[in-house]
Amino acid sequence: MELLAAHLKSIRIPSATDKVYKDECVFSFDNPETDTGIYVSLFSFIGLGRDHIQRYFKKTGLAVYLHIRRERHEVSSQPQGDGPEKKITRLAIGVEGGFDPDSGKKRFEYEDFYSIVILPDFATIEWPNENLPVIVRASVQAVIDLPSATKLAELEALSGTWDGEVRVVSKHAHNLPQLDNGRKIPPTGWKCEKCDKTDNLWLNLTDGSILCGRKFYDGTGGNNHAMEHYQVTGHPLAVKLGTISKDGKGDVFSYSEDDMVEDPNLIQHLAHWGINIANLEKTDKSMVELELELNQKSNEWAALQETAGPLKPLYGPGYTGMTNMGNSCYLNSVMQTLFRIPDFINKYFGEADRIFANVTGDPAEDFNVQLAKLGHGLLSGKYSVPPPPGSPVDADPPGICPRMFKNLIGKGHPEFSTKRQQDVQEFLLHLLSLLERNTKNQNNPGDCFKFKVEERFQCSTSKKVKYLTRSEVILPLSIPLDAAINKDEVAAYEARKAEAEAHGKRLEPDSIVRPRIRFFSCLESFTQSEVINNFYSTAVSNNVTARKTTRLASFPDYLVIQLKKFMLREDWVPIKLDVSVEMPDNLDISPLRGAGPQPEEELLPEPEVQPPMPVFDQNVLSQLADMGFPLEACKRAIFHTGNSGLEEATAWIMEHIADSDFTDPFVPPGTESSQFVPNSESLDMIVSMGFTPQQATKALKATDNNVERAMDWIFSHQDELDNVASPAPPSFRDGEGKYKLIGFISHMGTSTMVGHYVAHLLKNDQWVIFNDNKVAISEHPPKDLGYMYVYERI
Repeated sequence: MELLAAHLKSIRIPSATDKVYKDECVFSFDNPETDTGIYVSLFSFIGLGRDHIQRYFKKTGLAVYLHIRRERHEVSSQPQGDGPEKKITRLAIGVEGGFDPDSGKKRFEYEDFYSIVILPDFATIEWPNENLPVIVRASVQAVIDLPSATKLAELEALSGTWDGEVRVVSKHAHNLPQLDNGRKIPPTGWKCEKCDKTDNLWLNLTDGSILCGRKFYDGTGGNNHAMEHYQVTGHPLAVKLGTISKDGKGDVFSYSEDDMVEDPNLIQHLAHWGINIANLEKTDKSMVELELELNQKSNEWAALQETAGPLKPLYGPGYTGMTNMGNSCYLNSVMQTLFRIPDFINKYFGEADRIFANVTGDPAEDFNVQLAKLGHGLLSGKYSVPPPPGSPVDADPPGICPRMFKNLIGKGHPEFSTKRQQDVQEFLLHLLSLLERNTKNQNNPGDCFKFKVEERFQCSTSKKVKYLTRSEVILPLSIPLDAAINKDEVAAYEARKAEAEAHGKRLEPDSIVRPRIRFFSCLESFTQSEVINNFYSTAVSNNVTARKTTRLASFPDYLVIQLKKFMLREDWVPIKLDVSVEMPDNLDISPLRGAGPQPEEELLPEPEVQPPMPVFDQNVLSQLADMGFPLEACKRAIFHTGNSGLEEATAWIMEHIADSDFTDPFVPPGTESSQFVPNSESLDMIVSMGFTPQQATKALKATDNNVERAMDWIFSHQDELDNVASPAPPSFRDGEGKYKLIGFISHMGTSTMVGHYVAHLLKNDQWVIFNDNKVAISEHPPKDLGYMYVYERI
C-alpha cells in the first residue's frame, strides 16, 4: 500500500467522455485473453500489452495499471441437428438474422480476473480490495464498468448501417392514392396479368394490379411487367406477394425512389384490396433471400475458397490470419496483400519500434501507429502459432482482429465506417489517399504503385497533336466478352441451362461453363485508340473529331490490375461478369510504353482565349443528378452524347461508370491547358472556407483539381500553404516493363454490395490462400477468377 500511496496523484477516475482502451493493446494485438493479459493505465486509460508497458512507463512516468486477464470455459450447447436450422435473412455477419460466424462451433463463457500492478517491478495488489484508497477503488470500478473505446467507436460507426432489412420509410407511404375500382385480391392463385408467371409477383398498392418483377442476371425472376406498368401509370408502390407476414411486414418496392422501402401503413393499404394479413403466411422468398441464393448458385465460391479438399494450414511469421469483423473481408484481403510488398514491410514492420517511440497523442488515433501495429501483428508470427496438441482438426486459428485500424481508417467515411460489404478497389484507393496525407509524400510506401498515364490526342483536321498526363495507382481493364475463345461451348451450356429451367430444373454448379478471355484481349481494349467527338482544336478554333491513344509514361515497381467485372445491367441492377480470364504468371507491358511528343509532330497551340463552356440540357442534367450520379459525370455524359437526351446520356454513364476520371471536374476535350487552370467552382468552394485564392489554387494544382483531395492536402501541408513556390510535381519510379504475378484478390457474389473476398499470395515460391483467419497452402490457386491482381517488377 505504501508503494501505491506514492502514485495517488497520478490516478484519475474516468468520466463518460474518456476513452478507455481495455479490449486490446493500442500497440499490439495482446488482449485480456492472451497469456499476459492487458494493462490499463489508471491515468491515461491506455491499454498496453506486456511488450509495450515498460516503454510507455519510461516515456510517461505513469506507474499504476489495472491488469485484466480473461479465461474462457467451454459450455454445453444445443446438439447438432436438435431443432430447426436457423434461416439466414439478412445480408450481414454477426447480427440477428444474418450469417453467424460461430454457427456450429463450441460455445464459451468468460471469467475476468483483475489486479492492480505498479511499475517498474510489477508489484501486484489483488482486486477487489476494500483497503484500497477511495480514488483507486473508484478509478478501477469505472474502468471496469465503462464501455471500451473500441466498442463505442463501432457503435458510432454502425449508426445508420444498412444490413439488408433496415429500410427508409417511403415518401408515398402516408399519402398513397388507392383507386376504388372494385378489385379484391384472393389469398391464393395469383398470376401475372400479362404473362403466365405465378411467382415473383408484385401487387401494385394503388390500382391492385398483379404483375411479375424484374428479370435477374441469370435469367430467372420475372418479365419486368410490374416495372413497365409503373412507367405507364406512375403508381409508385408495390408489395411482393408471398412475403407478407402477419405482423404487417413485407417486401415493398418504390419505383419512383428506385429502392426497397418501408411502408408503415401496409396493413391498411392491403385491407383496401380485401387482404386480411392475419390469414396470410409468408410463402415466397424475400428479395434478401433471393440475393443470398443467387450468390451461391455459381461454383466460384468453392473454387475461390478451395473447399474441394482439406488445406494444409500454415503458421509463423507472415502467415497470420485476420478475423472477419462483419463484412471486413475486403479490408483483410487488401492488407494481407499490401504486407506482401517490401515497401510496406520495411516501413510498418521494420520501423515499427521507431514509429511507436515517436507517437504523440492518442496511439489509437495515429494512422502510422495503427499501420505499424497491423504490420507487426501480421508479420511477427506472435499471433500465428499451431494449436496445442489434442485440439480439433478443424479448429480455426484465432488470427488478429484489427478493430482499431478499421475504426480509424473508416472514421467519417460514409461507407468504410459501416459493416457493409465494400469494393476492394475503392478501399485500396481510400487507403492510399490516407497514406499520402499521413506521410506527406515522405517515404510513402504507396509510391510503389504510382505510374503516369499518357494521353495523346490528334486533331482530325490539322493533324496536330496534344499530350496530357495524369497519375494513377491502378490499371483498370475492361473485359471484352466478344473476345471469348469458347463461344460455342458457352452457347451450348446456355442452351442446356435454358432447357433445364424450362422443365423446372437447374444444372449443377460444377457444370458451369464461363466465357474464357485471354488477358491480352483485355490489354488490347485499353490500348485501342478511340474517336473523340466535339474535341476543341486550338489549331482551327472549332470542335472537330480527334483520335485518342492511351499509353503508360512510366512503369511502377508494382502494377495493380483491376478487371472491370462489376457493371450495371440495363435495369440498373448491379451485376458481376462471371468470366474466366487467363492471367499470365509473367507479363511484359513494354509495348504499352508511351513515347511522348515526337520530332516530326506539331503540337496544338495553347488556347489564346478559353472557349465557352458547352450548354447542357438542364432537364436531362437534373434527371441524371436525381438518379444519384455525380454532377461532373452527368455533364460528361450529356456532352459526349451531344445533348441527345436522357436515354443516351444514361447509357453513356452505364458504360463509363468505372472510368478513373468519372467524378473529376469536367473539362471539354481539347480545352485542357498545359498551364494549370483551377476549376472555378472548386476554387470558390475552398475560398468560401476561409482560404485565400492563392492557397486554394496551390492545393487544387497539387491534386489535379480534385476538391476533396485538395482539402486533405491543405490540412496535411499547413507549412507549405504560404510558400510562394508551387508544389513539386509528383515523382514516378520507373523501370523495365517485365513483371511476375505475386498476388490476386478474388470476389464471390453477384455485386460489390454482397459476397466475400479472399487473397492468394505468392510467398517463398509457394501460393498461399488468406481466407480471413484461415491461412493455408493453396493447392489450386484460381488465377483466372480474380478481380484485382498485383504484379512485381522482375
